[in-house]
Amino acid sequence: MNRNRKKIDEIGLILPIMILIAWYFSTHSGIIPDYLFPGPGRFFQVMIDFIFGGAQLTPYSGKMMDNLWVSCLRVLIGFGLAAAAGILLGFLSGRKRFIRRMIDPLIQMIRTVPGIGWLPLALIWFGIGEGTTVFLIALAAFFPIYLNVVDGASSVPESFIRAGQMLGADQMSLFRTVIFPSAFPSMVVGLRLGLGVSWAYLVLGELTGVSLGLGAVLMDSRMLGQVEMIPVTMLVIAVMGFISDRLLIFICRQIYSDYERGAHGN
Repeated sequence: MNRNRKKIDEIGLILPIMILIAWYFSTHSGIIPDYLFPGPGRFFQVMIDFIFGGAQLTPYSGKMMDNLWVSCLRVLIGFGLAAAAGILLGFLSGRKRFIRRMIDPLIQMIRTVPGIGWLPLALIWFGIGEGTTVFLIALAAFFPIYLNVVDGASSVPESFIRAGQMLGADQMSLFRTVIFPSAFPSMVVGLRLGLGVSWAYLVLGELTGVSLGLGAVLMDSRMLGQVEMIPVTMLVIAVMGFISDRLLIFICRQIYSDYERGAHGN
């Protein structure tokens, strides 16, 4: 463990503090009226009430966990489906030229269609609710995962492959000892990008009229005139996106460490 690594980078606090100061003075002076954007005081009051309840400042008092749990579950399912498909097809396409020639052109065409373009079709297929949201998340997260895994798997130096073959490694052994470790960094980049996209498309899916979820709170807040809840919900999504990204990095590091220990042990 690196003892010199700081837990908090002070440089990273400068911009948020500057934004907070500008936010306070612009709303306190009346340059930005409350009906367009709340001041910091009102913002934090509504956020605390959203989390703990009691003050009844908005119709969403104390309902953060209910909505957050539903949204997290949707992200987990959609991202999980995207990761499974993206990693599998990515390695196959990256190492098998025939499979890449067969599936890659279609995938490249589909990925150019924006997510909003899939929304009407998803509503026809799955209706309003879980199916549409999970479908949009999985579809959007699949492409960065697939592309990065393909890049990592296809970029393994041939000298590494030949060295493994000379040592008597079969296809499975080559994958475990050469291909997977070499492609792992690219795979992690794809997973992180896919997870970030998952949170973005969660909001798109939940704007379709679901009863619970952070995206549903965003849409309902606009319709009910609860302007304070819009930035509060956006902050919750941003924080959860950051936490889930840190958690993904931690899990990937643990997997790679365990994998290396197992490989050296064998």
